[in-house]
Amino acid sequence: MVYKTPFVNGIAYTTITTYSKSSFEETLTFYKSLLELNETTVLNDTTVMLANEVTFIIVKLIEDSSKCQNFQVYRKNLIDLRFDRDWRGLAVDSITFTVSSLSIMMQHLMNMNLPFQCSPSITAPTQIYTLDPVGNLIGMTGTKNAISTQLAPPKSPVSSALPSRSSSTRNLNKDLSSHLTTEGDYPSLPPNIDVSDKNKRCIAVMTSGGDAPGMNSNVRAIVRTIIFHNCKPFVVYEGYEGLLHGNIKEVLWEDVRDWNAMGGTLIGTARSPDFKRREGRIQGAHNLINFGIDALIVCGGDGSLTGADIFRSEWPDLIKELLDTNKITEEQYKRHQHLNICGTVGSIDNDMSSTDTTIGAYSALDRICEAVDYVEATAKSHSRAFVIEVMGRNCGWLALMTGISTAADYIFIPETPASSETWREEMCDTVSKHRARNKRTTMVVVAEGAIADDLKPITASDIHETLTKRLGLDTRITTLGHVQRGGSAVAYDRILANLQGVEAVNAVLESTPTSPSPIITVNENKINRKSLVESVRLTKSVAEAIKAKDFKKAMSLRETEFVEHLQNYLAMNRADHYEPKLPSENRLKIAIINIGAPAGGINSAVYSIATYCMSQGHKPYAIYNGWSGLSRHESIRSLKWHDILGWQSRGGSELGTNRDTPSSTDMGMIAYYFQKYQFDGLVLIGGFEAFVSLEQLERARDTFPAFRIPMVLIPATLSNNVPGTEYSLGSDTAMNALMKYCDAVKQSAASTRGRVFVIEVQGGNSGYLATTVSLAVGAQASYVPEEGISLEQLSQDIETIGQSFEKAQGRERFGKIILKTGNASKALGAANLARVIQAESGGKFDAKFAIPGHIQQGGLPSPIDRTKATRYAIRAIGFIEDSQSIICGSRTGDEEFMAYDKKISATASVLGVKGSRITFTSIRKLYDQETDLPNRMPKTIHWEGTRAIADHLVGRKTVGVNGT
Repeated sequence: MVYKTPFVNGIAYTTITTYSKSSFEETLTFYKSLLELNETTVLNDTTVMLANEVTFIIVKLIEDSSKCQNFQVYRKNLIDLRFDRDWRGLAVDSITFTVSSLSIMMQHLMNMNLPFQCSPSITAPTQIYTLDPVGNLIGMTGTKNAISTQLAPPKSPVSSALPSRSSSTRNLNKDLSSHLTTEGDYPSLPPNIDVSDKNKRCIAVMTSGGDAPGMNSNVRAIVRTIIFHNCKPFVVYEGYEGLLHGNIKEVLWEDVRDWNAMGGTLIGTARSPDFKRREGRIQGAHNLINFGIDALIVCGGDGSLTGADIFRSEWPDLIKELLDTNKITEEQYKRHQHLNICGTVGSIDNDMSSTDTTIGAYSALDRICEAVDYVEATAKSHSRAFVIEVMGRNCGWLALMTGISTAADYIFIPETPASSETWREEMCDTVSKHRARNKRTTMVVVAEGAIADDLKPITASDIHETLTKRLGLDTRITTLGHVQRGGSAVAYDRILANLQGVEAVNAVLESTPTSPSPIITVNENKINRKSLVESVRLTKSVAEAIKAKDFKKAMSLRETEFVEHLQNYLAMNRADHYEPKLPSENRLKIAIINIGAPAGGINSAVYSIATYCMSQGHKPYAIYNGWSGLSRHESIRSLKWHDILGWQSRGGSELGTNRDTPSSTDMGMIAYYFQKYQFDGLVLIGGFEAFVSLEQLERARDTFPAFRIPMVLIPATLSNNVPGTEYSLGSDTAMNALMKYCDAVKQSAASTRGRVFVIEVQGGNSGYLATTVSLAVGAQASYVPEEGISLEQLSQDIETIGQSFEKAQGRERFGKIILKTGNASKALGAANLARVIQAESGGKFDAKFAIPGHIQQGGLPSPIDRTKATRYAIRAIGFIEDSQSIICGSRTGDEEFMAYDKKISATASVLGVKGSRITFTSIRKLYDQETDLPNRMPKTIHWEGTRAIADHLVGRKTVGVNGT
């Protein structure tokens, strides 16, 4: 026989115990021939090691005639059942090897005259099983994820012949304390985990359908949360195909280490036509029961989640059939009466109803925007037109959000099909108007599922031909394809996947036999549980409505955020090219100002405000260089469409920004210029200084009538410390910049071995950035100003890190990082903290420090900050329009102006996200009641719960805030 030496995936070696000299010799011969183990080492008279380059088998002899006879009977019973029962559900011990050719292996087994089974069939096997001379089940597979695990206890009639013995395979059910000390308080791992408890819940996770960035983070969070709840985690390799063929493995805490930074799905995914048939689902149920699994969490799209719910609904009938056909015992039947199912949505198309976004969607959008930004540069050089084709079969989310993020000239999406008769004229009209205003580039984004109203596809080639022939543009097509799926997940998807993974496990553990299967969603800034069945039904209804040409219904079934984004894009794309929407008497003069440090998305907000104002008929004015620029230099200029081209995707602040407030410059001069230009509204974009500025202007209304106009603040700061909101523009851009920096530093630490890096994070007195990035990159610890750095906690963290490095024993990808907000400790900067950790490590590891500095503020804004900036900007203009009637006429100096009237006071507000809602909250209420002014922070820390999750997903033990 000639075949590539097989290798073992999951075990370094295994020990086979025999009980007679004859079986000892037979076993040696068996493994030498089967696995081509040529190197023989005699360890002593009763122990021999067989090996090749990658596989080690130790064969031991313990003479015991009684056990020898029992195992002979046991093996014979298995052989007798080879045509009636699946050995995988009967054998005590199983070892699975990966081989390069199953057909050659099958022929070799025939030549050796060995009994074997094939799964799913002898004609197209994915796995082959045989028995060694002492009854161990030996599996061969061609898949990349071989498993080695202890299967379920054997069932009658084999069990009657089974003596008591210890497992001959490496035990994968290890106590977690071998990896981390587990004593202490939440959120450390639970103490004294008894992995031998047969009544412990067994929960499996699988990824299915198309892969999406962030799936690995989701699996990691699910596995570690299962362990945290003192349950057993399993992973199903290769999706439903793996479930069908029993490709299931119990995993440990360390098995999912560093999965946050990896793209795709490490446990594999595959389409499974066989699972759509009842016979396939019966086999899947049998495999789950064999492993003792009673709950399944599925990360995938609507098809995958539909299959999961069908599986659950059929479960009672499936297990009854397994019992009636003697494939499971009465005890197993009683124990597995119910299967709990929970879904987390992983899909780059973002096509699942009831959730704002799915795992992987923003990562795909990030790839697209990066590519379009690159293409824009070359297009501008040659004054070209580009047609960008993006994914999206029945959902135009990617195309729509790309259109907003890059200010594309035109988009095609399936939910709102263009007229089959006029789409060419309409597109050419818009492009011509843009070109007439000296725009050198043309970008048209088309979803792969784009159609006309007669359901005929609109392809990139159709668009290319139209732009070339009708407008004479030098046009190119760029099809991004699977680039959109690839690469590591962005910070948002990592965080979302982790939070949803934790919630999914909680949902499974809290589910009852009668409760409907949940799906974990996110709405605005809040994680929710919703009905899986209803969500899938609504999702499928969109495709059905499109097929039926009921496009109005298709749009109504999309989330309100999707509809709002589409309306925003259409309004901004009109700009000053068409007749304004509002009559002349309702048109306003609106001022825009940037205040504070630069933050990603500031320019996007200014661009969106200006273009939306133009489409409405308002006149946007830019105040350059903050309050000092206004009071000293009258730096005001009305914005024209051509002046702001490209701002949507530009970093920094094109208007200029600083930390001056009205009171620190000249309040009187500011009021004078407000009066001179007759502003009807003001939009402030910035951080805490902008918050303070709004309060000062609102308080000055008594003295200066020019400030008696609607004013609204759009929070924009990486610190995310503005009262009244849970999200500020720029924080996502900063998270991504810092995450990439941490990934690179962590890689360096892992390459060096035995090293931890202390990374100093910006944020002032807010630990938001350090906490969220800690969750995204799996930092061992994060120190924030809200908690400080206690000696007790620092000592505990050093001890835990030391234990981790000891257990690692030089394994790859074992770098550690610690994040520290600059103001977490005045005494311990990053350099000093690293020196303390180094000194206290006892030589177990070394510590270095790194300071990314203003890298966290710079770079291009993320797609999240671009699209949210657009949404908030247009909401802000709507607020100013709606508030005119409340405050109109009060700028005449009328003595009856009631500054503290609630309605009047509410015309100066902060736009914010709270839970699942966008809100406008009076600056007076926020400033007086909800602000910690000395620390420049809100009194309520909305992200506090995220710290506990970040800590428990790395097994960090906390000793209490400030050592209490």
